Amino acid sequence: QVQLVESGGGLVQPGGSLRLSCAASGSIYFINNMGWYRQAPGKQRELVGRIVRGSPTNYADSVKGRFTISRDNAKNTVYLQMDGLRPEDTAVYYCNAVLQASAIDILQNYWGQGTQVTVSS
Repeated sequence: QVQLVESGGGLVQPGGSLRLSCAASGSIYFINNMGWYRQAPGKQRELVGRIVRGSPTNYADSVKGRFTISRDNAKNTVYLQMDGLRPEDTAVYYCNAVLQASAIDILQNYWGQGTQVTVSS
């Protein structure tokens, strides 16, 4: 029922910028939080940042000051603005949402399919 679709990934040079988008669609009653994770080659998935309803935005130390998460509640969309990209940022970026699909459902995790970000000269 619920789908998360990421877009905006691609190949950029070091120091460049990208903006990722994630739109949630389907049966959505309430979104508690939305965020971004990434998984680099040979590494485990890690949190990039997330917006929790009623709480400050949380960022990983490795991206703080360079990445910015924003959310458009009306569109059920979360964005990841990435500036000052480094080769170490190369990874598949995944959108995540914790939401309630209907008034009688519990909060559940949903994941997007991922979008590739490659930072290279």
